[in-house]
Amino acid sequence: MDRRRFLTGAAAAGLGIAAQTSARGQSYPSNVIRIVVPVPPSTPPDIISRIMANALSVGEGWRVIAENKAGAIMTIGGSEVLRQPADGHTLYAIDLPIVAAPALLPNMPFKLDSDFVPVVKHSVSYNVLVVHPGVPARSVAELVEVLKKNPDKMTFSSGGFGTPAHLIGEMFKLEAGVRATHVPYQVFSQAIADLLNGTNQYQFITTLPVVELIKAGRLRALAVTAPKRVAALPDVPTVVEAGFPSLVAENWGGFLVKAGTPPEIVTRLNGAFNKALATESVRESLAKVGAEAAGGTSAEYGALIKSELAKWSKIVKDSGIKLPQ
Repeated sequence: MDRRRFLTGAAAAGLGIAAQTSARGQSYPSNVIRIVVPVPPSTPPDIISRIMANALSVGEGWRVIAENKAGAIMTIGGSEVLRQPADGHTLYAIDLPIVAAPALLPNMPFKLDSDFVPVVKHSVSYNVLVVHPGVPARSVAELVEVLKKNPDKMTFSSGGFGTPAHLIGEMFKLEAGVRATHVPYQVFSQAIADLLNGTNQYQFITTLPVVELIKAGRLRALAVTAPKRVAALPDVPTVVEAGFPSLVAENWGGFLVKAGTPPEIVTRLNGAFNKALATESVRESLAKVGAEAAGGTSAEYGALIKSELAKWSKIVKDSGIKLPQ
C-alpha cells in the first residue's frame, strides 16, 4: 500500500507540474513585451526589430514595443535585459557585432552563451565588396594584388568600430594577407560620400544602400559575402566564385531572453516568431532593408551563436583589433 500511495502521489505531482507548466505557457504574455534594441534608431537592426514587434502585435494580438539602448558594442542593451525578470517579457535583439564583443571589451559585462537563452534567428543579410571606380581592380583577386603592391596606402571604411563592415574588412585582410587602414564613421551617409569621392578606396557594405550606385557605375562591385548570389545583385559573383570561400559572412540577427526564462515561454516565443517569418508581409518588409527571413529552433540559433563567438574571437585576436582610446 505504501508503494502504491507513493506511485499515486508521484503521478499526481507530475500531472500537477505539467498542468502548471502548460498554464504558464498558455497565460503568456501577461504584460507588454519589450524588445531592447542595442543600436541607434533607424539602423537596419532597429528597423528589423520593429518589423518583428509589429508582426507579433498583428499576428498574436500581443502588445510589443521596441526600445533603443545603444552603446558599448551592444552590451548596454544586454545589461538592461539582465536587470529584468526572467519571464520572457524582455527580449534582447542582437546581431553580428555582439559575438566579437567578448574579444574587444576587457570587461565584458556578461557571457552571451550562458546569461541568455536563444529564442530565434530572425534574418540574414550579406555585404558586397565595392571599390571606387578609380581603383584598378575588377575582381577580388585583382584588389588583393593592388593592395599587396601598396601596403598601408589604401583605406577601407565602415559605419563604425566593431560593425559588420569593419569585422569583415579585418577578416579580408587576414585571409588575403594584405594591409590597409580602417576608417570608421559615425554618420553612415558620410562613409558613403567619402567612398564615392575616393577618400576611401573600398568597403564591405550592406547591399541595399549601394545597389543603384553600382548600377550607375559610381561604385564597382567585386563580390558578395554570401554562399550564393543575392537577388538584388544577380550579376555580382560570390566570394566563393571569386576564389575566397573563407570570406563568406552573414549579418545575422535574432532575439534572446534572460537565462532562467521558462522553456515553455521560449517555445511560445519561438513559435510566434517563426509563424510571423513565414508571412509574405514580413518577408517583403525584410527585403526592403536588404534582409532575408530566417527562423528555426532555439537550439539551432544557440549553436550558431556558439560557433560565431569562436570564429570572431579568433579573427579579433589574429587581426590585433583594439578599441580606440
